[in-house]
Amino acid sequence: MGPLEGIKVLEFAGLGPAPFASMMLADMGAEVLRIDRPWEVRSSPPAEPSKDVLNRGRMSVGINLKSPQGVEAVFQLLKTADGLIEGFRPGVMERLGLGPDECLEKNPRLVYGRMTGWGQEGPLAHAAGHDINYIALAGVLNAIGRKGEAPVPPLNLVGDFGGGGMLLAFGILCAMLEREKSGRGQVVDAAMVDGAAILMTMFHGFRAMGIWEDERGTNLLDGGAPFYDAYECKDGKFISLGALEPQFYSELCDFLGMAKDDVPQQMDRSQWPIMKERLAEAVRAKTRYEWQEILEGSDTCFAPVLNMDEAAEHPHNVERKTFIEIDGVRQPAPAPRFSRTIPEVSRPPAHPGQNTDEALRKWGFSEEKIQSLRKAEAIV
Repeated sequence: MGPLEGIKVLEFAGLGPAPFASMMLADMGAEVLRIDRPWEVRSSPPAEPSKDVLNRGRMSVGINLKSPQGVEAVFQLLKTADGLIEGFRPGVMERLGLGPDECLEKNPRLVYGRMTGWGQEGPLAHAAGHDINYIALAGVLNAIGRKGEAPVPPLNLVGDFGGGGMLLAFGILCAMLEREKSGRGQVVDAAMVDGAAILMTMFHGFRAMGIWEDERGTNLLDGGAPFYDAYECKDGKFISLGALEPQFYSELCDFLGMAKDDVPQQMDRSQWPIMKERLAEAVRAKTRYEWQEILEGSDTCFAPVLNMDEAAEHPHNVERKTFIEIDGVRQPAPAPRFSRTIPEVSRPPAHPGQNTDEALRKWGFSEEKIQSLRKAEAIV
């Protein structure tokens, strides 16, 4: 199993970034147990695994958190847990009697991971929001898009998953490492607006150096530069070019048949619109496949723009096993990779509450205790 084998984490079911953090920990070998709400649990779970691959690698128990016995069951689970992940609005866990104070009292070594959009405090802490709002406030969304056009939401990769779930997982592991010295757990406050902001660190540096403008679509890495953009091919498909360094730019021009004495200076911004038109015209002369045959593997910093199915079938990704298939569902493989402690997906996604009895037994509950909780409608 992966490098986190032996780590136990309780996850309170939620959306997007918190499940992603839990998936990352589970992919790396941690034993993550998801607590689902009773009303989401079906009396007869479907025979086939869930296709919600974000929930892969962990079992699910249905616990009624509004029941005193349900809360007590969570406390019993926490006795042997290393970490906890919750993604509710600030104050919800406290109202349930499962806030950091109560949980750390039960287990002082617990790392209590909290995932929110705005953070645990601040004027917006209790407001509703989604990825697009968090990256907007962090100064990210304004920078993404074409010149003269509206900002373009980059899916929900920057707020939910990069600035949210990934930084929550990082924070939890940092706190667990610190615990080895102090013997004490602590709260990890991961806010998507903070995470999205820190992902922009390099661009704040560029702006301080005077090499980045607020006007989107005019800069080196936002589609403003002709040598760092996506271009449409003869067949309507696209290729990506990223020839930032002079030697790569020179090689790109050679492959495109442009004489060196006829090519504008690479960093002459006044010539970028003209050069972009020339590159677009050159790329339109061939299909994406033809450009792959010509440019793939060269130092022109080239890659075809692939859809999800095409990406999984590309020879490079096939050889590296970048994508895997579990119960007929294609999905990305665990990342990153390790030389000894090889991570793997331990199980397909569970339906809510599908593993209640099995998981509680595994976490030390007796049959008598399980039946008592079921009778009290504390578990489903």
